[in-house]
Amino acid sequence: MTDTPERAEQDPTPVAVVPAGPPGIEGTLIERMGITLVEVGARRTVATMPVAGNTQPFGVLHGGASAVLAETVGSFAAQAHAGPGRVALGIELSASHHRSVRDGLVTGTASALHLGSSLATYQVVVQDSAGRAVCTARLTCMLVDART
Repeated sequence: MTDTPERAEQDPTPVAVVPAGPPGIEGTLIERMGITLVEVGARRTVATMPVAGNTQPFGVLHGGASAVLAETVGSFAAQAHAGPGRVALGIELSASHHRSVRDGLVTGTASALHLGSSLATYQVVVQDSAGRAVCTARLTCMLVDART
């Protein structure tokens, strides 16, 4: 099944709101980066991340931090698509950085581009608090059966 971001936004599929974050993130990179999941769904997932603590020595958001946010939101979306008994594994991430940001929160929104049985691909846009694009990324995840 191939979806565009426009179709994904029109999909009436319910979205889980996750204000406190999912269980099991303690001690992970998600916790260290201060990422908070706002909503999780197969077609759209949204999370925020503080700029503070995620900067390079020059005081601007580190490009790698934007990539971590992008892979996090895309992976959670792909996991929602994969369903129970399956896992989503990131196999390709590319990111273009558009502008710097020095403070506040950035928001990453993953929108489904392709939802297949073995692969899921997302476009992730990271925006500053003014809604300006900071980074645009593309993530592809492989969907496999979970190992027991």
